[in-house]
Amino acid sequence: MSSFFCHYCKKNIRDQDELITASRWFSIKPFHYQCFKQLEEETTSQRNLYIPVNGPSGMVTVVIMLLLSGWMLFTNTLNAIGDMIGIIALYPVLLRIISYFTIESKLPKYIENKPPIDRE
Repeated sequence: MSSFFCHYCKKNIRDQDELITASRWFSIKPFHYQCFKQLEEETTSQRNLYIPVNGPSGMVTVVIMLLLSGWMLFTNTLNAIGDMIGIIALYPVLLRIISYFTIESKLPKYIENKPPIDRE
């Protein structure tokens, strides 16, 4: 198993239970779920906002974008512009796939009786 470090606190992420992967400007970063919550509270502008890739909101986004891209690519809706929208809509899907294979699959699902994360 590989080790990944939180982008916010620089400490080791031990399992998938404490992991949130988030993207900003074509990059995917791993976070502890608590660190990500703190980062969201500190973020003051939309430009610096990280968007969660895994978790419920990430999966809802992936499903919606898959439906949109499938509709635009496999029908004649909006012709060439629809094809372009369909290709662009695949971006969150690709982020989710990359996140899963590069980070999430390399961490254990859950470690029992682990000590709490030292935030100091």
